[in-house]
Amino acid sequence: MKTETRPSMGVGASAPRPDGTLKVTGEFAYASDLWLDGMLWGATLRSPHPSAWIRSIDVGPALAMPGVFAVLTHEDVPGEKFYGLERRDQPVLAVDQVRYQGEPVAVVAADHPETARRAAAAVVVEYEIREAVVDPRRAAFDPSCPRVHPGGNVVRHQPVRVGSAGPEARTSDGARAVVVVTGEYEVGMQDQAFLGPEAGLAVPADDDGVDLYIATQWLHVDQDQVAPCLGLPKDKVRLALAGVGGAFGAREDLSMQIHASMLALRTGRPVKMVYGREESFFGHVHRHPAWMRYEHGATADGRLVYVTAEILLDGGAYCSSSPAVVGNAASLGVGPYEVANVRIDAYGTYTNNPPCGAMRGFGAVQACYAYESQMDRLAEACGLSPIEIRVRNAVAQGSRLATGQLIDTPAPLAAMLRELEAMPLPAPLPGLLPGLTGLPEPGPEPGPEPGPEPGPEPGPEPPTGSFPGPATMAADLRLLPGGVAQSTHGEGVRRGIGYGVGIKNICFSEGFDDYSTARVRVELLGGEPHVLVHTAAAEVGQGLVAIQAQIARTELGIDRVTVAPADTSVGSAGSSSASRQSYVTGGAVKTACEAVRGHLDRLRANNPGLSLDELLDRFGPVEETREYRHRPTFPMDPVTGQGDSHTQLALCVHRAVVDVDVELGLVKVVELAAVQDVGRIMNPLALEGQIHGGTAQGLGLALMEEIQVRDGRVVNPSFTDYLIPTILDMPPMRLSILENPDPNAPYGLRGAGEPPTLSSTPAVAAAVRAATGLALPRVPIRPEDIAFGHPA
Repeated sequence: MKTETRPSMGVGASAPRPDGTLKVTGEFAYASDLWLDGMLWGATLRSPHPSAWIRSIDVGPALAMPGVFAVLTHEDVPGEKFYGLERRDQPVLAVDQVRYQGEPVAVVAADHPETARRAAAAVVVEYEIREAVVDPRRAAFDPSCPRVHPGGNVVRHQPVRVGSAGPEARTSDGARAVVVVTGEYEVGMQDQAFLGPEAGLAVPADDDGVDLYIATQWLHVDQDQVAPCLGLPKDKVRLALAGVGGAFGAREDLSMQIHASMLALRTGRPVKMVYGREESFFGHVHRHPAWMRYEHGATADGRLVYVTAEILLDGGAYCSSSPAVVGNAASLGVGPYEVANVRIDAYGTYTNNPPCGAMRGFGAVQACYAYESQMDRLAEACGLSPIEIRVRNAVAQGSRLATGQLIDTPAPLAAMLRELEAMPLPAPLPGLLPGLTGLPEPGPEPGPEPGPEPGPEPGPEPPTGSFPGPATMAADLRLLPGGVAQSTHGEGVRRGIGYGVGIKNICFSEGFDDYSTARVRVELLGGEPHVLVHTAAAEVGQGLVAIQAQIARTELGIDRVTVAPADTSVGSAGSSSASRQSYVTGGAVKTACEAVRGHLDRLRANNPGLSLDELLDRFGPVEETREYRHRPTFPMDPVTGQGDSHTQLALCVHRAVVDVDVELGLVKVVELAAVQDVGRIMNPLALEGQIHGGTAQGLGLALMEEIQVRDGRVVNPSFTDYLIPTILDMPPMRLSILENPDPNAPYGLRGAGEPPTLSSTPAVAAAVRAATGLALPRVPIRPEDIAFGHPA
């Protein structure tokens, strides 16, 4: 009999990722690496206009080109012509009009990718250009504005009403607001900026169906949309996950799935499609840009009395996930703070701007930037520190959100803030005086002009927060704003410190049937027990494959675990978004493992003395499939916004330290510190990577990342002009990871991928404000905003 030992790489260990080594050595097969002999290449013709009628399409010149096998338009769609995540409002190929620049009009299959691209360009389309709706405020509130869709331009309006917000508001003990701060804030359109472009391979099958190998976030919802458009039953549209080079929400919507499948079925040949970088910017949704107006009223000692907010989110040409984004922004619109009186109006609009949808922290990110900016203004007005104002209003277990939902699990926000406050600050560079509050103090009065010979007495000390000049600076220019460009040697550089707090819902909300499915099989392979875990959960770079294997090792006590490739031959696992997969698919794997263990326990009880190996050898494999659902949620009331809309909430707090060249507007983020409560650490190393990655995206939104749209047209669709943080931009991080288990979640875990994206952006922005004394109501903060900005 063999001794059965507990595995060392179970839950709580930094188990290595099976895909990790392959990715860093360049051996991992991404979707863009897919290949089949005899395959054709697909290409897409896209609209150059943000809004136009289509008067005619002539595919003849393209079909006449040698090597072209098919040119398809909307007339060739074999099934339903429209699809969509929440509303089927998006055409497979434009029918009689285009609603955004980059909308697909025709697709081509050819024997070479360049031939396919040239053939797509040869399709002749006659457009009648019309007025583009590009102002979301006009779209939402101006009755004379043209309608982007027949039903109107408002995708969703979600109010939240609690108490009596405004001058008449009172706290529970009758106190009025004597301090009132208002502000208007704007968040630009951020791109997910994954490195692996959209790619897939469609293969026609012998049963007249199609096998689609695709980089996606949600296999089954892709299947639900693709099959009707192909006019096929779902069982004839089989999807398998190809290697995904990042996602962050942008792969939740379809890109070329239907197009490649149509071309494969038309030609009878496998068809591969890969977007180039510029096309990728037009081929997926982005983060909703937002315009927000807030008013906070508080008592003299900083206790919140009321909050009012108007949040306007530009969803672009099609619905995508805009209703859910609006729901998040509304339900979390006051942040993790106790306030008895709330009036929020959150809107999502249709425009002829690029479509927007899911991106890490969606809806909550935009609102967080505004309410945290307000908390800083309130702190200043009340004479309190940024930490103190937040501590005095922090939610805790037993508090209620603005929606009335009870926070019934640990929420130690005040303690997290105090821990963040106590963390050591980075040492100042030579010449930067210690003990900064973030704002530079006035310098000495200028004296007489110095003579030709400097005297022996030292001159006056430099102003607090400013570098004295090149003579005393460290040699490493990488530590300064502008880096090795030598834009400064220290002159004009000031240091600032800022804080940010964020609260994010985990898993899907508002009554969505949110579940995952796992199939677990234990068998003998090579004379050793082996576990096979099979789910449809998309590994998009977050480390989910490793987590599934860790759970199986912990629950079954078997070291040898294989996670099968994700596909639609097993039940749905839902989307790899909303920080939900460790929770929901982890729960499904745990539940299936428990069922397998129960089966094995019964075999042991009936066959005492047999080892696991002997049981499996005698009785064969043991396999169980289980679904896992989190506790139910409910839609927000359409009038009051009340309701238990979320299953779990997660908190993260950030401190940012920045050095700013106030003359040139350049910013160097010196350090980011974070405290996050994750409930239970499943994989320490992977968790740190998620917090670092989420923080990096928040830094990018604060300082550099924005899709710039002019009159409905994207003007920077490249990584030359759309800037993302590099290793030189990302500072060292100081982390404190707390474990306060959620009793409702598997292992007590909390989703961890999104919360750091929320709080990092306002922390960086606050630090830049502290260094410059400027209002800076918009992110990303550009150099000209600093160099020519207005004081707060």
